[in-house]
Amino acid sequence: MNDTTQVTPQADETTRNTEAATRRPALIPAVDIVEDSNGITLWADLPGVPREKLDVKVHDSRLYIEAEAVVPTDAAVRVHHAEIRAPRFARAFTVSDDLDTTKIDANLQNGVLKLSIPRREQARPRRIDVRTQ
Repeated sequence: MNDTTQVTPQADETTRNTEAATRRPALIPAVDIVEDSNGITLWADLPGVPREKLDVKVHDSRLYIEAEAVVPTDAAVRVHHAEIRAPRFARAFTVSDDLDTTKIDANLQNGVLKLSIPRREQARPRRIDVRTQ
């Protein structure tokens, strides 16, 4: 990420808070963040996570993503070894005041969460017409 990015990851703090609350470790999902003049688009990899196990929240300029994957196993199959049975994901970001968190658009498709966070109208670049006399 560069210095102009408006969303700052805070994974370590969220992981600690999530673990303390649930006593279960959480994986930190990989994210891509793209910024343009309209706002921020964030993609988070959440493989195996259904919509009903996904929680996206904004509170006090913080964006929280928490999710739990569902790993289907056949009842007739006996599992001898499983590294991860039902992985939990947790990640948090500090969101700039330039972004309008009341208008976040969220979409989950094929294990990828896409969040579009528009820039506040006052924070968008605008062209100023210059007159000549």
